[in-house]
Amino acid sequence: MNHRHIPAWLKPAPDSVVADNLKLGKWPWIDAVHLLWTVWVFLTPMFGAGFTLHWALITLWSYPLFIVLFVMTLVASRRNAPLFALAMIVLSMALLRSYPSGMNYFVFGCVMLRSNRCISVRRYLLELALLNTGFVALAAWIGYPWQVVAWIPALTVIIGLIVNVERASSEKDAALRLSHEEVRRLAATAERERIGRDLHDLLGHTLSLITLKMELSRKLFERDPVRSRRELAEAEQIARDALAQVRSAVTGFRAADMAAELASAHLLLESSHVHLRHAPPPPMPAWIECGLAMVLREAVTNIARHAQASEAMIALRVEAGTVLLDVTDNGRGGVSVNGNGLAGMRERVAALGGTLRIDSPRGGGTRLTVAVPIGEAVAAPAASDMPGPSVLEARA
Repeated sequence: MNHRHIPAWLKPAPDSVVADNLKLGKWPWIDAVHLLWTVWVFLTPMFGAGFTLHWALITLWSYPLFIVLFVMTLVASRRNAPLFALAMIVLSMALLRSYPSGMNYFVFGCVMLRSNRCISVRRYLLELALLNTGFVALAAWIGYPWQVVAWIPALTVIIGLIVNVERASSEKDAALRLSHEEVRRLAATAERERIGRDLHDLLGHTLSLITLKMELSRKLFERDPVRSRRELAEAEQIARDALAQVRSAVTGFRAADMAAELASAHLLLESSHVHLRHAPPPPMPAWIECGLAMVLREAVTNIARHAQASEAMIALRVEAGTVLLDVTDNGRGGVSVNGNGLAGMRERVAALGGTLRIDSPRGGGTRLTVAVPIGEAVAAPAASDMPGPSVLEARA
């Protein structure tokens, strides 16, 4: 948000409603939509004396003043914002004798009184009760019929609670998103530390041994050429073994973990308002787990993006030497045979030696069933197919 061309008194405080909206990723002035309710300022004369010159003159100065006070409640700090809401209430009461439209300013003042304050609902309701008691007493003393002002207390309580509950819910959603991001960041940090430890343990001893072998070979080069060549051959073999271990480790880093994938699926679907049921995954060969985790990721993404479901279930079990994965949802169904990434899933399952079946009647949800025989799972890629040292450096 660019503040360079905004007057100093309109610049939002760091703890203002506008600043909070920016933190939540919203349009900063989204609360201005509530000003649509001020249409009643201009409709109220239709139920009374009509649109007189007196009403027009008061509206010309009071409505802009009300707008300024409303904006100030949005840009002021938590400490000062309630003062501008109280100013709306005072403006309404001051105009009540000759300007019935001013009752709308009172409603806005009561609603905005808690918009940026950390107070309990009980205290807020107590404040509303006191303000409405004073307002109704003043209206009765002026001579307003009770039918005219009876709706004011109910309106201030209902609208005030709705607006503030919506804002509190939005703040909780933002806090939840921040906590999810923090969990992901911590998980990524822990994974980097684990990779560093594994590579240190894997390479530290091996490189030290290769160094000793090479030094010994250099010293024996002239005195004992046969032993020197033997030391070089052993160093070469140690280096080859180390390279194979590093490539295997890199492949392990790339492999998906089913438990982690289930947790990620739960986070994605719940954030998309899809209730997910699943159980912990059973033990299975690592290569099957890696392949099925990627299939599960694609299936869950399809549910979140296309299914329009409210519930989903993931069942993973091992029966008669076969790993079975069932992913079902109660969405709109009608998934085409090769649509929504199913071709890629079929390729992954085929590479594992398994089968994939889709049951997706239109309007009846979708069920994806994967069966992978354990004995026919594809073995680990050969060392020649492993990523080279440059990939390892990129990963590390």
